[in-house]
Amino acid sequence: MENPMYWLFLCTGAHMEIIAYTTCAPRGGQGKVSPPDFGQKGDKGSLAAKKNPLSDKAYKLYKGGMKLIDIAAKLKLPPGTVRRWKSVYDWEGERSDKNSERSDKTSAKKNVHIDDGTKETLRNEELTAGQQMFCIYYSRTFNAAQSYQKAYGCSYHSAMVEGSKFLRKPKVREEIERLKELKRQQIMISENDIVELQMRIACADIGDYTSFGREEVPVMGPFGPITEKNPDTGEKEALTKEVNTIRLKESGNVDTQIIQEVKQGREGVSIKLADKQKAIDWLTKYFLIHPESRYRAEYERRRAEKEGGEVQEFESDGFLEALKGDAAATFERDDIIET
Repeated sequence: MENPMYWLFLCTGAHMEIIAYTTCAPRGGQGKVSPPDFGQKGDKGSLAAKKNPLSDKAYKLYKGGMKLIDIAAKLKLPPGTVRRWKSVYDWEGERSDKNSERSDKTSAKKNVHIDDGTKETLRNEELTAGQQMFCIYYSRTFNAAQSYQKAYGCSYHSAMVEGSKFLRKPKVREEIERLKELKRQQIMISENDIVELQMRIACADIGDYTSFGREEVPVMGPFGPITEKNPDTGEKEALTKEVNTIRLKESGNVDTQIIQEVKQGREGVSIKLADKQKAIDWLTKYFLIHPESRYRAEYERRRAEKEGGEVQEFESDGFLEALKGDAAATFERDDIIET
């Protein structure tokens, strides 16, 4: 009696493939069982006879650059079947295009590059290799000791001493300023944007974010609202009390950029806006609104004139002239001190 043999088939729609087999030895362990000859990998023997004809079509599509999932859709096969064919028949080694579809998105992302100026730094022949790396690290961290330690691999104590010396070298300082300027140009924010944000903080109205007041609510007991009998009507009515209420407005209807904190606690919800006083102080200094700021600017200008340095021009609005006029009318001429 011949040895019984059992075959395991894989059905994919209307297609069937032999993927495994097993045999049972004769009783008593006598006899020899040999597996059927499927041929070697790539052999055109019996394995080719069992090969699904659609795998050849799938291989041609894959070799032409089509993705596995598109091949499965075109041939109306499960994607797992096409992936298995790719692994069993070693399609990857014969494909003219070595990049698989899984690496397409990755390679596309790698091609995106923003020039931060470091390539030019590494080509700067006026700097040593260590100075080049110091400039690159410092433009990113603004920490001289840390940048020097990364560039030269020395101790932190030595880096603190040498890092500050590096910042005083003209060529190193010039290269750092060039990198900082490139970084500043890549930042999509202008001076006007900062002024606008500070003005929005300074002029923010809490009423735009919350509504608050007082209202009557039912008095709650352990079993629900407490009721009492109305002496006029004889009917039971809910007992009420007046409480403070705060309600937040929808986030889509307010300027959330100047909200610093929203918190839900045991006593209710609270909202905190950015510091208005700090924004007002910043604006008064920026626009020289405060008399002290105007006087300081005028003082710095005159001192620069006497020392022969650069003079920062400020547009005069007549404030200092009026101030001098009032002083002259108030005090005697002998008491006026010329500055």
